[in-house]
Amino acid sequence: MSGQSPAPSASNGITPLQQMVASCSGAILTSLLVTPLDVVKIRLQAQKNPFPKGKCFVYCNGLMDHLCVCENGNSKAWYKASGHFNGTLDAFVKIVRGEGIKALWSGLPPTLVMAVPATVVYFTCYDQLCAALRVRMGDYAQEAPLVAGAVARVGSATVISPLELIRTKLQAQKQSYRELTNCIHSAVQSEGWLSLWRGLGPTLFRDVPFSAMYWYNYEKGKSWLCERYNTREPTFSITFISGAVSGSIAAVVTLPFDVVKTRRQMELGELQAKNLSCQVSSSTFSVMTRIVAQDGFGGLFAGFLPRLIKVAPACAIMISTYEFGKAFFRKHNQERILRPMQTSNT
Repeated sequence: MSGQSPAPSASNGITPLQQMVASCSGAILTSLLVTPLDVVKIRLQAQKNPFPKGKCFVYCNGLMDHLCVCENGNSKAWYKASGHFNGTLDAFVKIVRGEGIKALWSGLPPTLVMAVPATVVYFTCYDQLCAALRVRMGDYAQEAPLVAGAVARVGSATVISPLELIRTKLQAQKQSYRELTNCIHSAVQSEGWLSLWRGLGPTLFRDVPFSAMYWYNYEKGKSWLCERYNTREPTFSITFISGAVSGSIAAVVTLPFDVVKTRRQMELGELQAKNLSCQVSSSTFSVMTRIVAQDGFGGLFAGFLPRLIKVAPACAIMISTYEFGKAFFRKHNQERILRPMQTSNT
């Protein structure tokens, strides 16, 4: 091998920086394509049950969740319905006619602020860990995606959790960055550094099993389809299908934890919006017990279809874009290595 700069074999011929660029482009594209679906869903939701001041709802584009605090009297708020919608298609048409096509992406900035750094950390960590574990796990190398997916999710969720808390406070209280700094500093002094990671528990309960199952099933499905179609390198359609199917399976299995996480996010967000103490919080399993007591066992699987409709395409778009980006950089690196060898031979 030539002494070229980083093209680590453990990462299949691409550098960590190139992995970051590939995952970043995937996160942006996924947010661009999926955000309009959730903007319409929120408008329809607000039409049936208007959000009162101080209440919160969870905005999710299939890739990341965002806690949004309702504000009274703000006619430009993207989650408020302006007119009557008779369904999803009718909402799309009326929003575009009445407010312009840009209104379909009015929830995009908070999505990108959270989704891009979280996805970059998550996907890059997964690839690096998976490559290292496959070497070290020997006979159990097939389980490497499961372990790497779980560990990468813990890392990304832990890094992003304080940012989500800070963003919610900014939105709720309209503070300047100096005021926010003072607020966080006083909270840390009174409640300790762990207060910045409040609500992380239910996030991990949902996202870690989701991630472990998603990556394990994705790698298995991708290998099976490559064998079936007799190809060494997975095509765009293979990665797209594998991502959609594995994402759907993981979404269904982890749905009860998603319901619990949404409930707890909203409770914590409402307390933050009203500037109240968040010290008292229920455990994940006590929230589950409360949901079953109120709504029956089916309450744990509320929102089954909307979650599936969002998660499946988001996972498919994200992973296929990411794999396409990696393939592009891999080819670029190979050409860079071969070019000096060809010129020296001539």
